[in-house]
Amino acid sequence: MTTNTYYLSDLAIPPGEYLQEVIDELGMNQSELAKRMGRPTQAINEIVRGEKAITPETAIQLEDVTGVPSPIWNGLEAEFRLILAKQREEQNLASESGLVAEFPYTQIAKLGFLRQTRQPIEKVTELRRFFGVASLYNLETVNGYEPAFRQGKGGKSSSYALIAWLRMAEIKARAMDCASFSVSQLKLALPPIRALTQKTPDVFLPILSDLLKKCGVAFILQPHLPKTYAHGATFFLGEKAVLVMSNRGAWADVFWFSVFHEIGHILLHSKRQRFVENDAIDPALQKQENEADAFAHETLIPSKQWQAFVKQGEFSPQRIQGFADEIGIAPGIVTGFLRHHQYLPMSNHSHRVQYQWVA
Repeated sequence: MTTNTYYLSDLAIPPGEYLQEVIDELGMNQSELAKRMGRPTQAINEIVRGEKAITPETAIQLEDVTGVPSPIWNGLEAEFRLILAKQREEQNLASESGLVAEFPYTQIAKLGFLRQTRQPIEKVTELRRFFGVASLYNLETVNGYEPAFRQGKGGKSSSYALIAWLRMAEIKARAMDCASFSVSQLKLALPPIRALTQKTPDVFLPILSDLLKKCGVAFILQPHLPKTYAHGATFFLGEKAVLVMSNRGAWADVFWFSVFHEIGHILLHSKRQRFVENDAIDPALQKQENEADAFAHETLIPSKQWQAFVKQGEFSPQRIQGFADEIGIAPGIVTGFLRHHQYLPMSNHSHRVQYQWVA
């Protein structure tokens, strides 16, 4: 009997073909082999055709009958199944390549989260690695991405762009050292955070990040991605809360209202819920969104002081500045509130500031 050497290739050659060669050399047919192994002839025929796998028990029986060591049979079977799996994987990659266009791949790659490539299959592989999934089709079932998929359906935003934006924040947040989340510490930090509204970004950003870290909140300001329209998001990762802000908005009053809106979610709502704020409204979370809005409003300008201010009816730049100094916040926030509540026209930008983000 000759000894055959097999090499792993891209061709899925069933080990049954080698088995047929072996028994032919032995002058044995499939029926005789089946009798010697105590197996049905049909089972041997299915092995030869590659329809039935050679199990370790079958490999031992084949060694007893043919003299070919069982590790060879096991190895041939493993190689055959591996090649079949690779072929199926290539088909899956090709089918998922149609999803690549849904992601702002180029922008994510420029930020260093993905490898630059023009090949669709390679992009699928990179996106799988980025999200930590075996298939991009699995993303809709990943816990925490449900709000993004709800908001992306039927609106102008892309669900896939939103979850990519969230994933970048998750990766950054996992790498940040924070204290364990504490409700009491976060409540104590509200006044000093509020006072930062009067500072410029180069001053307040490191202070804000440090204050929140001590409360167990990872603060992340990250670039806006196309088709996300994201303002902010909040979620929990283990013992830390995560507060993500987009650099999409340049107006200071909008930024700070969003910051306190997100803090409202962290303090008021379940750790199991994930909130994604963009230009769409998630009907399933409308109640919580209203509560977060009310929290932000009350924290920035307490209702008692607000009512007294608007009651007097004078909203000149001087009066706005005086009221802002009185309650200790940036005057542009007061203007933003007046615009929102229609005490001033939307064309009035008195004291409003636009930030120049570096992130």
